Amino acid sequence: MKRGGDLAVAVPAGIVAIPLVLLIALLVRATMGGPVVFRQVRTGRDGAEFEILKFRTMRDRRFPDEEDAPRITRLGRLLRATSLDELPQLWNVLRGDMGVIGPRPTLPEQVVHYSPRQRGRLAVRPGLTGWAQIQGRNSISWPERIELDLWYIEHRSLRLDLRILLRTVGVLLRPAGITGAGGVNPGFPAPSEPVLRAVPTTAPHPGTVPAQVHRQGGPVTPLPARTRYPQPAAAAEEAS
Repeated sequence: MKRGGDLAVAVPAGIVAIPLVLLIALLVRATMGGPVVFRQVRTGRDGAEFEILKFRTMRDRRFPDEEDAPRITRLGRLLRATSLDELPQLWNVLRGDMGVIGPRPTLPEQVVHYSPRQRGRLAVRPGLTGWAQIQGRNSISWPERIELDLWYIEHRSLRLDLRILLRTVGVLLRPAGITGAGGVNPGFPAPSEPVLRAVPTTAPHPGTVPAQVHRQGGPVTPLPARTRYPQPAAAAEEAS
């Protein structure tokens, strides 16, 4: 979806969402205090970094080593389950940091581990939703998500974008895959772990979108284990 299409979706959606945004902001402020919006550096098109915006879903840490899961408030769980915590990203779309459809933006410390092939994921603006998102979100592994994103970039079209938008509505109405197994989002695999590669079993027919995933070798190299960086003093959120 080109820039004009992104604005055609984001502008009216943002206007309609203003009352809901204000309500959520008040609830976050009342239950978690400030700041209302969580900001985090992500990597966008061509490797350019930007600050992604989300409503906060976690309270501040009560002690230095406190786990993330207990910090998610009841309101935060509701916002995540409905994806309403992502509403502020309409501003990222208006700014041109993101598009409506595309790979979800990832953290710079994840991007540095991409193979040359995987860096192809940075060829387009990251999106609010995408092909990998409607296939399972955080319930699928990172290598699998990257391959699904690469497939989308190779086959992207207006028809495919519209299909993703329609299926996104279904995902929002029946949310699934918000977190990985056990409530923990998967990180990058260690080099010894097998890589899941999403490839069509046959050459795709025009108008069809294969999503079957197979275990096989190929040009995608396993990524090293994710480097653990110290968390800032402010509340941290999951990368998604």
